[in-house]
Amino acid sequence: MAVDVRLVPCLADNYAVILRDSSTGATAVVDAPEAEPIERALDAVKWPLTHILVTHHHGDHVQGIPALKRRYGAKVVGPRAEAKQIPMIDVEVGASDMVAVGNMRARVFETPGHTAGHVVYWFEAEKLLFAGDTLFALGCGRAIERPAATLWASLLPLRDLPGDTVVYCGHEYTLANARFAVTVDPRNAALKARLAAIEAMRAKGKPTLPTTIAEERATNPFLRADDPAIADAIAMKGVDPAAIFTELRQRKNNFRG
Repeated sequence: MAVDVRLVPCLADNYAVILRDSSTGATAVVDAPEAEPIERALDAVKWPLTHILVTHHHGDHVQGIPALKRRYGAKVVGPRAEAKQIPMIDVEVGASDMVAVGNMRARVFETPGHTAGHVVYWFEAEKLLFAGDTLFALGCGRAIERPAATLWASLLPLRDLPGDTVVYCGHEYTLANARFAVTVDPRNAALKARLAAIEAMRAKGKPTLPTTIAEERATNPFLRADDPAIADAIAMKGVDPAAIFTELRQRKNNFRG
């Protein structure tokens, strides 16, 4: 399946992602932090917007929906559990539902943790995962509306996706995440090399996305709470992985590096 993907910086550090099915012209944006940058990106390539896929209800992911809906009449798809908090929603989805964008099909995963009803969209044939604020490059979202252990459980099915799955997330947090990651995984040579590459990219103002599931499995400590190397590094050998994940998330919350 031929798909064209465009990363759109929004607000201070958000991303929206536009994807187009070239066989039908159907075009979706994943999350809508603000309308204007998305409209500019669409105007530049003369694509009409047909779908808005929403991962969760936070304002910096939905506040552009009304303007986009008014201009394009796009169908708004979002999590059933947060439907009352998402403006102008047309289609409510949950676990294992399928979402069609032209001939492309996305499977919905419910990933509670950052918010209670967060969902992500996996386009299996296109090898694309739109992870919102559940999984970040070298990080994960804050566990705001559900306990950290719930977020850990939400991440495990994403970790199990094929390694060549390309991952887009909702924010440019990668450099801060990488600097934290080396504090809890100091012997990881792949992580150190990735940190150096990320520092170089950000110095030039380049985005650090997308990433891949394989990269995240190798270097993201939040996907490795069940790895003995992480447990040893933070003096929690033999502790339940959910508790280790909770400790990692708390340390990241307090990290000022």
